[in-house]
Amino acid sequence: MSDKPSQNPARESHGLIVNGQSYTFDDASQANLLDLLRNRLGLMASRFGCGEGLCGACRVLVDGQPMPACDTPLWSIAGRAVTTVEGLGTVSQPHPIQTALIAEQAMQCGYCISGIIVSAAALLQKNADPDEAEIRAALDPNLCRCGAHNRMVRAVMRAAAAIRSANETP
Repeated sequence: MSDKPSQNPARESHGLIVNGQSYTFDDASQANLLDLLRNRLGLMASRFGCGEGLCGACRVLVDGQPMPACDTPLWSIAGRAVTTVEGLGTVSQPHPIQTALIAEQAMQCGYCISGIIVSAAALLQKNADPDEAEIRAALDPNLCRCGAHNRMVRAVMRAAAAIRSANETP
């Protein structure tokens, strides 16, 4: 046995950037990213679904990559940038995928949609001209029971066209 006092890693503080704002959190204060987003920061768009990172309802962007928030421990993303649906656009300037989903009437109950939006936004960030197969592959990890899949794919295609058009305009 050592005479040194043991350090409790659960008491370490870490920094995190959420939707462009810096936060400091204590590992012991929240078990995972979803808890931090919903319960401490009041960002309610990401939903708890399966709790195992499989359904996509809680998906957010971490350094631009889609990631489930429900099973992501805070210590694993310390110092990284997290973007939720609330950070993608505003009411006056929505992200093109948000506008396109509304135009295509591609949202039903709304439970899965925040995960679908961030997955689509990540795809469009990487590739502003995805084909249908790429869109379906990007959205595949997100479960939706409402049957709006085809409209969601059309919405991503519409958003891609809007992004390409905006990039072509001088």
